[in-house]
Amino acid sequence: MADAERLSARCSAALRHPAAAPLTVLAAGAAGSAYLYVTDPHQPGHWLPRCPFRLVTGLLCPACGGTRMVYDLMHGHFAQAWLDNRVLLLASPYALALLVRWMWAGLHGRTWHPRLSPRALTVVLGVAVAWTVLRNVVD
Repeated sequence: MADAERLSARCSAALRHPAAAPLTVLAAGAAGSAYLYVTDPHQPGHWLPRCPFRLVTGLLCPACGGTRMVYDLMHGHFAQAWLDNRVLLLASPYALALLVRWMWAGLHGRTWHPRLSPRALTVVLGVAVAWTVLRNVVD
């Protein structure tokens, strides 16, 4: 029984390691990307989830088109990715930089929690609301 307890303690410690969460997110993203690469979200008949906000309201949320955008980027269709979701495309390098920073800290045994000032949070929320209104009024 002592061996089982030691194994359980080692597994528990590994899951608490600062790199566990970013590595899990990376693995899930890779798996999702692999499925998305061979599944065209522009065509019906796939198993990709639909936007709950759009299902309930009939309106586009700030992230609507993100799945199609990623598919288009993976296939080199940059102009189509721009048309799918401009704001999300412009924010993608920042999100990727945050993931890399989180991964770097975790692999070096440190936890990292991004902090945004109230002003930055207001800007992000304002851009999201403005983009939602704009894309639903103009389309």
